[in-house]
Amino acid sequence: MQLSLGPLLYFWSFDDIQSFYHSMIEQPLDIIYLGETVCSKRRSLNFEQWLALAQELKQLSPETDIVLSTLSLIEAESELKTLRRYCNNGEFRVEANDMAAVNLLVEQGIPFSTGPTINIYNAQTLSILHKQGLQRWVMPVELSAQTLKEILQDLDALGLSGKIATEVFSYGHMPLALSARCFTARAHNLPKDQCDLKCLDYPDGLQVKSQEDQSLFTLNGIQTLSGLRNDLLHEIPDMQSIGVDIVRLSPRRQQMPEIINAYARRINGINDNSPLYTRDENCNGYWYGEPGMIQNP
Repeated sequence: MQLSLGPLLYFWSFDDIQSFYHSMIEQPLDIIYLGETVCSKRRSLNFEQWLALAQELKQLSPETDIVLSTLSLIEAESELKTLRRYCNNGEFRVEANDMAAVNLLVEQGIPFSTGPTINIYNAQTLSILHKQGLQRWVMPVELSAQTLKEILQDLDALGLSGKIATEVFSYGHMPLALSARCFTARAHNLPKDQCDLKCLDYPDGLQVKSQEDQSLFTLNGIQTLSGLRNDLLHEIPDMQSIGVDIVRLSPRRQQMPEIINAYARRINGINDNSPLYTRDENCNGYWYGEPGMIQNP
């Protein structure tokens, strides 16, 4: 089983992004995803700079699989032009987070992977995409372990066992929805086109709580994330038995090395009764087929 670091979902400065990824290359990660997946106005790094960072990280750690991730919502021709550049980079695998990216990659015969915002809910869809070049998929976050088990059993029946790698979003605020509206700008009574890049003020998103002080959502520009962080550290043995190939962790500002190493130890069969990272306000309900914000023991 491999360990991956998903694309950065939040808006950080150029220096913070560079510093973060240079520290991550030293961690026990097999795969690192790079690129802006949420909002095209977030230009701390442009396409050339993301590509240069990918090349630099690959040079520092040749054994690490570096992947370029695309936007999850395409709204303008300028975004489509940038998407084509990602798809035509000619050096790194592309993770498609929108069907426009899938279409471009299929047209050019380029193998690809899909992120959690691509709605894949059965083995038949995986089979169709595999014929078009799909090599790896990330299960949508709302699916359960039982559903995943059934999908992988159906893949086996279709003769595709071992031909498509399965990745599970295992740690971090879960991406739930995207909108043409910017909720962070709205929270500051600003129009989307004049947002003053307010997302920079919230490096881990803007928390939304109920009147009872319960975490409901995390606002991240045009993206709505879960209020609690999904945490499947203790479910890794289940994933291994089901046939999950890759465990994905989503970047955050604090405690990332501790989180990575806790997961790496668990993957290697080392059971930590007291993880070195904070587990407050984490959840795992979707994995058990329950409301996502529930935390099972």
